[in-house]
Amino acid sequence: MKIMEIYVNHMVQPVGYQLDDLRIEFKVSAEEFVQMTKQLTIWTTDKNQPVYQTKPAAYETNYFDVDLTLAPRTRYFFEISLSNDEQCIIGESFFETGKLTETFAADWIANQNKKLPNTLFKKTFSVAKAPISARLYMTGLGVYEAYLDDNKIGDEYLAPGVTAYDQWVQVQTYDVSQGLEEGNHTLTVSTGDGWYKSPYGFDGGKANIYGDQHMIIGELYLNYADGSQEIIKTDASWQTTSGQITHSGIYYGEDIDATIEITDWQPVVTIDHNKNLLQDRLSLPLKVKETIVPKALLKTPLGEDVLNFGQNQAGWLTFYSREPKGTKITFEMSEVLQEDNFYRDNLREARAAFVYISDGEEKWVRPHFTYYGYRYVRITGSSQPIQLTDYKAQVIYSDMKDTGNIITDNSKVNRLFENVRWSQKSNFFDVPTDCPQRDERLGWTGDATVFSNTAAFNMDVFQFFKKYMKDVAIEQARFDGMVPMYAPAMGTTDGGAAVWGDAATVIPWNMYETYGDSAILRQNYVSMKAWVDWITQHSKTENLWTGMFQFGDWIALDGENPALPTGKTDEDFIASVYYYYSSLIVAQTAEILGYEQDVIFYKNQAESILSAIRSEYITAKGRLSIDTQTAYALALYFELVPAEQLSRVSKDLVSRLSKDNDHLQTGFVGTPFICQVLSKYGEHKLATKIFLHEDFPSWLYAVNMGATTVWERWNSIEPSGTMNPDGMNSLNHYSIGAIMEWGYKYVLGIKEHTPGFKTLTYAPNFDYRLKHVSGYFKTPYGKFVAEYQIEADEKHTIHTTITVPFGVSVQVDLPRSSGIPVQVNGNEQKGGQFVLTCGTYHISYIPTENYVEYYHAETPVADIMADPLMMEKIDEIDDVLNFFRKDPAAVAGGLGSMSLTKLNTLLPFIHISVSNLEKINQALVETPIISERH
Repeated sequence: MKIMEIYVNHMVQPVGYQLDDLRIEFKVSAEEFVQMTKQLTIWTTDKNQPVYQTKPAAYETNYFDVDLTLAPRTRYFFEISLSNDEQCIIGESFFETGKLTETFAADWIANQNKKLPNTLFKKTFSVAKAPISARLYMTGLGVYEAYLDDNKIGDEYLAPGVTAYDQWVQVQTYDVSQGLEEGNHTLTVSTGDGWYKSPYGFDGGKANIYGDQHMIIGELYLNYADGSQEIIKTDASWQTTSGQITHSGIYYGEDIDATIEITDWQPVVTIDHNKNLLQDRLSLPLKVKETIVPKALLKTPLGEDVLNFGQNQAGWLTFYSREPKGTKITFEMSEVLQEDNFYRDNLREARAAFVYISDGEEKWVRPHFTYYGYRYVRITGSSQPIQLTDYKAQVIYSDMKDTGNIITDNSKVNRLFENVRWSQKSNFFDVPTDCPQRDERLGWTGDATVFSNTAAFNMDVFQFFKKYMKDVAIEQARFDGMVPMYAPAMGTTDGGAAVWGDAATVIPWNMYETYGDSAILRQNYVSMKAWVDWITQHSKTENLWTGMFQFGDWIALDGENPALPTGKTDEDFIASVYYYYSSLIVAQTAEILGYEQDVIFYKNQAESILSAIRSEYITAKGRLSIDTQTAYALALYFELVPAEQLSRVSKDLVSRLSKDNDHLQTGFVGTPFICQVLSKYGEHKLATKIFLHEDFPSWLYAVNMGATTVWERWNSIEPSGTMNPDGMNSLNHYSIGAIMEWGYKYVLGIKEHTPGFKTLTYAPNFDYRLKHVSGYFKTPYGKFVAEYQIEADEKHTIHTTITVPFGVSVQVDLPRSSGIPVQVNGNEQKGGQFVLTCGTYHISYIPTENYVEYYHAETPVADIMADPLMMEKIDEIDDVLNFFRKDPAAVAGGLGSMSLTKLNTLLPFIHISVSNLEKINQALVETPIISERH
């Protein structure tokens, strides 16, 4: 038994973060569960003089909620002990505070020239003796990099991240203890426009949204062994000049002229900028998380030199320059080729280029104050032969840890799930952006809302969303509770739409459900209430949400007007459903936090809204007035009808899908739920069928078209390979990747769970098309692993192996296993419903009904004509198939999608007798489909 991982507010050894609602948690590695006693001890300088210590307590949870007033600029060490009569195990770690509420003594400093694209600041100082520790508390506007003696400080980029800079500016804390030996040193800071000053927003963006001048503020603390301290701060003694970056912007890219000599240092000017905006950081750092080498150098039909990195992603290009002095080389980024030529029109107004003028020195070169979404790079101006080894794509995203994945025996499904993960990485860029490539890259609230559960399965996003929810709350405070379309709002005032605005309630609730930490509810409770109250105040109909702008079921395919992407599902219905759901979330949150009056008020409000929805949109017998896939999905997911009517609504959804040829018509709102509700209400086979479609519209359509990330539209690229002419063609947009939540829950089998996954249900839904599935999810307690193989032998045996982490209890509920022998680690038990605790378990059983798929009476003719054995059996009964042999076009067309039973009733020239049709259908149900015959 070992303590393997220790977290402080869901981070490992955080330095300089806001640490409100301090929680210390840990994961235990063990082969089995044994009862232990836990204890936490915290100290600063002397372990024997703790500043905080819990009483020994029985291990029931893996965390401590710590009630401790923290001091600024202090490192706290701590020890977790787990013990019983047989053993005692210890885990140690630390966390360190930043400035907290301590006021900066330093000044904001700037160059008097506001138009500089790249402002440099420097301070030379002497160190008489090496300090035992040194910390730099620094921030800048727009974005900055700090250097000590020409060595970059830290491994993060584009600090201080993106916020509403007129409301709060994050301060970064850097440990620079190793770089300060006795002697002279120079601290240099380089700044660029970033989100603060460069054009941002639609149609190329608006410049200077938050300010028009670069500035920095910082304090360097040198701490000596004798207890003394020296502070070097930004003030009038610093110097400033312009740097080699001649232009940069988030959309623009960056231009560097390395031939420029850094001269003309001048005294800085001090700026009377509000220091009360300064706060310790919440943002996870933006880091180079992965590096990709190019797969090929392409010569296009137009003669262009284009690098293909093989993967759409976000970050920047770095290259080894071998160019002579004065050579200008240009790199342009794109996601896709058209007719095998370089193409970038879908980037709209974003220039997205990197220009470098060489100083003649051979070295690695990179941008500093921008980033790109790209797969392809067009190179112009190179005077040297292009060598693939001279180029790398550095993938940048917020510093989140991987927590989950799913692998199946279907390579296209695996590629889809990889695409989902890549789109999450590309867009979780300090805020959850919609896309990383064009002139948008905004923290859209709706995208984040529908994807937040999938995000939390894939990666540890608690801290990421904690910061984003502060972005949302800050904008809400400006708009009397209204949630903007995106946060930060970047100077806009639009918002107040369902699903998008419900980020205020849904995201904190989903994070609580996943991580079990009520702090995120407590921190956002005022904003959660404010959002629901804003709807109440502005809706035109009591207990419904009507009469306001809505996005509807964005990019749905069932809209009556093709020019409008809002879909056919009534916008007020969608809005009212989310009004109900958000009111219910606030009531449940109030109960958790102990606000009894709010529980009563918002529970009653939710019930009144539900009653109004039923009165307006649902008949007494459970028939919806809106016949769309999304409407049925919402009714089932949010249980808008009484329990006894859910099966009726499920059947109506199946009927609607049948009318739509079992293909999706859903947009942002319906897509995350459609397969989930089908699987939940007994239609997992249909859910899997829809999931595995490969024609438009489907998830695998994009995979077949070569996608390496999730697209904004179902058909951002048309079957011909050309871009969709309707526009909005981001090829790196995670929203419809929310299907992966269904994968974790219903395919892998991680079903219901208590907040924080202290208990969970393992109940996979097996399907013949996905016979071998494996995956994992790193719960807050540890890594839950599951793998299964169905139809493992001629006896139809099912094998599944699961690993349960320490502290977790798993309710196993295996399908088709009631009352039969089930082997668990070699021991037989009756039935596949039982509870497991920590350990690895090998389970096998022969199900009460096998998972071999057979033909059936509704099998399409096209499937029959693709199977020689089935054709032979039918030929022995009737000569009906001769018609299709003579007319192959009929098979490929609409007739091929119909069953023989249906065609026999529709077409006068198909005459199958009643007795022959009965024999044909009997032959169908007795014959395994072609893929099932080993």
